[in-house]
This record gives sequence, C-alpha cells and structure tokens, in this order.
Amino acid sequence: MEISVMAMVLISLGALFLLGMPIFMSLAVSSVVALHFGGYLPMSVIHNSIFDGLNIFPLLAIPCFVIAGTIMEHGNITNQIVDVVKQLVGRMHGGLGVTTILACTFFAAISGSGPGTVAAVGTILVPAMIRSGYSKEYAASVASSGGTIGILIPPSNPMIIYSILANVSVTAMFTAGFVPGFVVCFAMTTTAWLIARKHGFRGDENTPPFHLPTFLRSCRKGFFSLITPVVILGSIYSGLCTTVEAAVLAVAYALFVGIVINRAIRPIHIYKALLEGGMLCGAVLIIVGTSTLFGKIMTYEEAPQQLAAAVLNISSDPYVILLLIIGVLIILGMFMETLSTIIILVPVLMPMLNMVGIDPIHFGIILVVTNEMALLTPPLGVNLFVASRISQVSVERISLGVLPYLFALLVAILLFTFVPEVVTFLPKALGMGN
Repeated sequence: MEISVMAMVLISLGALFLLGMPIFMSLAVSSVVALHFGGYLPMSVIHNSIFDGLNIFPLLAIPCFVIAGTIMEHGNITNQIVDVVKQLVGRMHGGLGVTTILACTFFAAISGSGPGTVAAVGTILVPAMIRSGYSKEYAASVASSGGTIGILIPPSNPMIIYSILANVSVTAMFTAGFVPGFVVCFAMTTTAWLIARKHGFRGDENTPPFHLPTFLRSCRKGFFSLITPVVILGSIYSGLCTTVEAAVLAVAYALFVGIVINRAIRPIHIYKALLEGGMLCGAVLIIVGTSTLFGKIMTYEEAPQQLAAAVLNISSDPYVILLLIIGVLIILGMFMETLSTIIILVPVLMPMLNMVGIDPIHFGIILVVTNEMALLTPPLGVNLFVASRISQVSVERISLGVLPYLFALLVAILLFTFVPEVVTFLPKALGMGN
C-alpha cells in the first residue's frame, strides 16, 4: 500500500518527538523526508525557507524584553514592586500568596515571559511565605500559577510570535490581552485566598496595617520602578514606538533605573541578562526557521485544507471547533513548549479559522491563555520546574498544588471562548479590531 508524503511526514515527526529529539531537529528531519520522497520541490527550498523565517523584524522584540526583565530583576525594581503590593494586601488571609500573584501581574507588564516572572517574583516571595508559616507546596504552587500571567499581560513573547504568524497587529493583540489578563489575575487571587482560608494561612504579621502616608512614601520611593509598564506600553499605544523600539526602550530604561536610580546593577548582571536574552533568541529563531520550512511543505501538501475538511465534518459551529482546538492544545501543552506549539499550529489552523469566521485576535487570546495551562502541566510544565528550584519541593507535589489554579484557568478559557466580547471589546473600542 502506498503511503502519502503527508503520512510519512506525520509519522516521522511523531516518532522523533517520542524519541526525545529537539523540536527544531524533528521539524527539520521531517521536512527533509517530505522533500526527498515528494520530489516536487528543490532542496534549495530549505535554506530559502529558513532565511525567510528568520528575516522577520518583530522577532527582535523578544530577546530585548527578556533582557529588560532580567536587568529589572537584578536592579531592585522587583523588590520595590513587591513592597508596594504587600502594603495593600499583605495582611489579609493568604496575603503573601495574593501579593505574589499581583506582583506577577505587575511584573508581567515588563518581562513578557512566564518562567521569567516566576523566577523574578518567586525568588523574593516564596522564601517569605515559607518563613511566615505557609506550606512549601502552597508557596510554590501560587508562584508558579501567578507566573503564567507573564505570557498574557502585555508585552507577551507568545503574542508577538502569534501576531507574526497570524498576520495581525501586535498592538491589537497586546490591547486584547489586558482585560483577559486582569480576569485571570482575579481568578488566581481568589483561588489563592480560598486555599489560604481553608488551610489557615494568615497574612504577614510583619506587614504593618495599611497607612496611606506610608504607602505614598513607598510609591514615591519606587516611583521609577512602578511607572516602568507605563513607559513601555505607553510608548507603544501612543504611537511613539513600534514594538521592537519599545523593547529596546525597555532595556535602556531598565539600565537607567537599575544603575542611576537604584544603584544596584553590576557588570555581571548585564552579562547575565545578555546571555539569557541571547539563549532565548537562539532557541526561538532556530525553531521559527525550521517551522517556516515545515509550514511551507504543509502548504504544498494542502494540510490546512485537509484539516479544515476533517474538522468541518465533525461540526461547522465555531464554538465546537474552538473547544476541539482547546482540547488538543491542553494535551500538546503537556509535551511541547509554548512557543513551539504556537509556531507549529498557527499556520495550519489559521486558514480553517478564517473559513468559519473566527476572529484571529479572539483566537489568539484563547491560544495564549490555554498555553498558560501548559506552563503548569507536567511533564514539561516549565513554571513547575522554576518554582521547584526556588522552593526545594518536588515537581510532583507542586503539580498537585496547582490543580485548583488549573481549574480557575479552565473557567477563564471557557469564559473567553463563549463571551468573545471580553477579548475583543477593547481593541474594537480603540479601532484596532479586524
């Protein structure tokens, strides 16, 4: 029986994934298999496609936001944000847990990275929770869960990648992320508060009662740190900067605050930030390049059309289709890194979504929020490993601790799916809707 090129590609891709081959290598090998057995494309398509995938200007924003986030972490900016938030909610039940999630939300408007947010905020607040009598499992689970907001509140690295692949405005995607981001933040803080009440975790007794003059003094002391999101996002929405220019501005501003204002940055911190940004940039670019080649082959094989036909045979209802995609994303998220999932699936899914009239901005937010769950689901849940390293608690125990937060995320996903206005209202109000 003759096996189609598409079947060979999918079989080889699945086999390489199971063997533990890196994502980029699996995509590259599967693409070469298709080129060899298909015989309809020259081998020169390999380097042409990879170059086309890398020659995308907005990708420059990703390493810059990561570098800025790392510099801010070492520049005492995160500490000042935590101090202000702790004064507001530190004394309530589970106050440090709620503080962690709110601080993650604030820091997410700086870094654009889930694991980066966990590392920056968790390093400060996880030990503080443990010292205050919170269980290690609670501390680790609340930090890893709060860190998921890092990829939803703008700026967001996954949103930048999605915007490029789906051909939508990065600014529109960022705008669409605000309301869902605060909805997820509310769901997370409510969950953390309920769990804290159940287990009797009280507020931080070392935090004095809220006192407005003291709070205002803290805000004045950390003024330059607190306005960081305003500087970064304001430059984008005002039209003064593109996303890439705002990312570079974020690096410059982080250096200014860390060196001149807080006097906390040393040359070793700048080196670490550049190293982390370079490593992430290399990882993203090599996956984007090989996925562009893979996507071109999928297009020649008419994979999007075949997928659309298969799904539409099940249902043509947009909500049913979205639920099917969400189910697939939750399963894939257990085994694939967030950016890899987006890079591989979006070029295949977008033609089908356009056929059934699903707003690409609406779908983009659902995609990002569903991938938040991937950061918390083993065996690949990256946030779990970061929190495990900070708290010295096994990933297995943290995985059980994050189950209530996963349920809260699932409820939020269903809300965004069935009430799309929650996502699309703000972009449309500002004239950014598709």
